[in-house]
Amino acid sequence: MTEKIISAMIDYYKGDPRRINHFMKVYAFAKNIGMEEELDSRTQNILETAAVVHDIGIKLSEEKYNSSSGKYQEIEGPGEAEKLLKRLGVEDDVIERVSYLVGHHHTYGNINGMDHQILVEADFIVNIYEDNESRDAVMNIKNKIFKTKTGKKYIDDMFLS
Repeated sequence: MTEKIISAMIDYYKGDPRRINHFMKVYAFAKNIGMEEELDSRTQNILETAAVVHDIGIKLSEEKYNSSSGKYQEIEGPGEAEKLLKRLGVEDDVIERVSYLVGHHHTYGNINGMDHQILVEADFIVNIYEDNESRDAVMNIKNKIFKTKTGKKYIDDMFLS
């Protein structure tokens, strides 16, 4: 099913290779962190699905608010994710959790579950690289946000070695 969701998201963002590359990188990191942290198969599936669609709210946010701010992504993303996932036949309970994660992936003070934690970590790993963050910023993000052993190792190996 993940491959169908990826294809649907590539179609959703056709002509925008930057957004497509971003969600593909977040998906790859989230998938691997989840596997390394030994998530159960249901949680892993939810995590991978959420990673693919996590930024689906950007397009509508830019149209409605002329902004891709995380606040607007969290407002517009869940409904967009639900529409896409329902069309693809994803189970309702999976859609419900993925919609929650899409609506909270920029909320760092109240992480709710390992799927949420890993999605946030994977998104940060990609954003740190894409935004060319300073070493001090990376250390601060690692210390405040990262909880998984795998995510911390990736941060250390990629940016702090």
